[in-house]
Amino acid sequence: MLLAATVCTAAVAAPPTVSLETLLREMTDRSALARWPDPAYTCRQFSSYDRASVTPEDKRGWFGNFDQGQFIRQEQHKGRTEYVMMDAEGPGAIVRFWMTFSGINRGQATMRIYIDDYDKPAIEGNVREILSGHLLAGAPLSMSVPQTAPEDERGHNLYLPIPYAERCKVTLESPDLKITPEGRIESTTIAYYAINYRTYTSPVSVTSFSQQELKRNARLIEQTNRTMASACPAADAPLAKGERTIDLNAVLAPGESRSFTIDGMGAVTRLSMQLMADNLPQALRSTVMAIAFDGEETLWAPVGEFFGIGYRPVATLTWYTNAQADGPMSASWVMPFEKGCTITLRNYGDQPVDVVKAAAVYGPWQWDERSMHFGTTWKQFTRIYAQGDENAQDLNFATLKGKGVYVGDAVTVFNTNNGWWGEGDEKVYVDGETFPSHFGTGTEDYYGYAWGRDEVWIDHPFVAQPIGEGCYAHIGLAQNTRVRDLDAIPFTREIVFDMELFDWAVTYLDYAPITYWYMIPGGVKSPGPAIGDAREKVAEKPSDVFVKGSAMKLVVEGEALTPIIGYPGTVELQTVIRHIWSNGMQLFWRDFQPRDRLVSTFTSEVAGPYTCHVQFTVAPDYGKFRLRLNGQPFTPVDLYNEKHPEVKTINLGKATLRKGENILEVECLDLAPGKDKGNFGLDKITFSK
Repeated sequence: MLLAATVCTAAVAAPPTVSLETLLREMTDRSALARWPDPAYTCRQFSSYDRASVTPEDKRGWFGNFDQGQFIRQEQHKGRTEYVMMDAEGPGAIVRFWMTFSGINRGQATMRIYIDDYDKPAIEGNVREILSGHLLAGAPLSMSVPQTAPEDERGHNLYLPIPYAERCKVTLESPDLKITPEGRIESTTIAYYAINYRTYTSPVSVTSFSQQELKRNARLIEQTNRTMASACPAADAPLAKGERTIDLNAVLAPGESRSFTIDGMGAVTRLSMQLMADNLPQALRSTVMAIAFDGEETLWAPVGEFFGIGYRPVATLTWYTNAQADGPMSASWVMPFEKGCTITLRNYGDQPVDVVKAAAVYGPWQWDERSMHFGTTWKQFTRIYAQGDENAQDLNFATLKGKGVYVGDAVTVFNTNNGWWGEGDEKVYVDGETFPSHFGTGTEDYYGYAWGRDEVWIDHPFVAQPIGEGCYAHIGLAQNTRVRDLDAIPFTREIVFDMELFDWAVTYLDYAPITYWYMIPGGVKSPGPAIGDAREKVAEKPSDVFVKGSAMKLVVEGEALTPIIGYPGTVELQTVIRHIWSNGMQLFWRDFQPRDRLVSTFTSEVAGPYTCHVQFTVAPDYGKFRLRLNGQPFTPVDLYNEKHPEVKTINLGKATLRKGENILEVECLDLAPGKDKGNFGLDKITFSK
């Protein structure tokens, strides 16, 4: 009997070990995400989101933007006040930590991380040194972005995992940080934060983080940093042992598709290609790649979005994507299949597209019950009406039903106004949650940076902004990417990923999100293929967004006019007093002289005689002007107002519209009294029968 009991006890497997070492090795194994996690875990988030956000029924609270200084509680510890940001029961691990700061002495607080109820913190020091300095890991595991922005306006990111067996508590302490027990901020120093953490749901043996563990793994941390910095292999990188390639080169006429099949069990480990077309931005959007694994089409995405560059041929480099501005793009997601896969390239545009330097690298894979198919969702919210901060809305990036892991997303946004479009928060619901377990503090915060900065940065493995011109209250295109590793989000039944659209202005945007994920075969994704969105003309200027939405209404917004290059002075879209202007902005022409002219174009769907009413801005620094439409002159207008700026609608009389392009000319006749340079503002033009 004793022998039998001994044999039975020995047969019970010991629980797997989780430690700083195992997590670092998991981080650099791209194939790990392609299998359902073992040991199993959940991923949730602590953040400083506005605590007034309780229920979607309360719109003002739900879209609240007071995301700073929101802590769980405050504690007195040895005579000091510590503000608690995270307090979680183990076993678990912090897997991503982001912060930014504002106010006096911003970022000079002391952070303490307590592990397993020990009174002495396992980590203690200046918050910046911990998150993005060299106190723990060095770059890129510990790094701020963008590196070219002022340090006070960066996002500080720590990806070094911090495991704990029983409990983890994170606090912040600063003499400049004063918050009443009721939550009222009484200082000008504030902090924003988001902490992603795992909680293991199957038995594990955790080696908790300590300074000894940090020292013991110093060499592995350096090796991980080097591996992460090298990021996604380029298109021409050498093959690994057992890998093969299939040629994907194709010439696609408008409406044509080409398919390529890999038979048998295996996994695609790298996809690469370059597109050639007369209108390359449109080709990057209208050329779609679809992949069916084992007969199930899970991947459908425009080529540019899939490779992390939107529709602008630029460089990018993350752990999963690599693109050269004038060369091929590659992606290194591991995509397993049991019986085979079919890769299809489709041209939904109206121009021929050459797909060159294109290949799929694939290698061996042992399919088992934990293996998952890779997939994407993509769509564009075309000319979506952003209604300002009083009328924010939640956009659904994806709803996935099944069992899987959410591993990243990206957005491509054409911003038509000088306001910041990305104030909104991510809201992620897992397995039927009624309140999101991930509730963020701003779109730029979610993507790892801060304050809507417009600098380009592609030097971090998990977050990137290869296009930034439409950020930081500027007009133009922006592309943000976040790919997940240890902070991937498992779901057993469903995940709903929403992103709040919270724009400073009342305007229109083109807003296109893509998501990346893995699911056990048989899952259901939404949205499905968005063919109409892929066919849409990509926006390169504000009029590409505005004119389409207003032409049939016979209303032309000033911001929808397209100035012809060569005008004197400066033209911009102005929003500084947006409450008086239609859509919150006007076309603003400045720094010109008498007899100077500004020529713009707009399109119309109709032709014929109409009465033309123009809503101008009148102001103390505005002078006299004459407008001409398609060469027809109107009576001069005096836009001088000695008191303050306001809008004034003037009936210019009869005008003849052309179907298609129309030309509007503005000539300065005289400057405002006492001014040596001119200003002119046009809010909107209304044509009526």
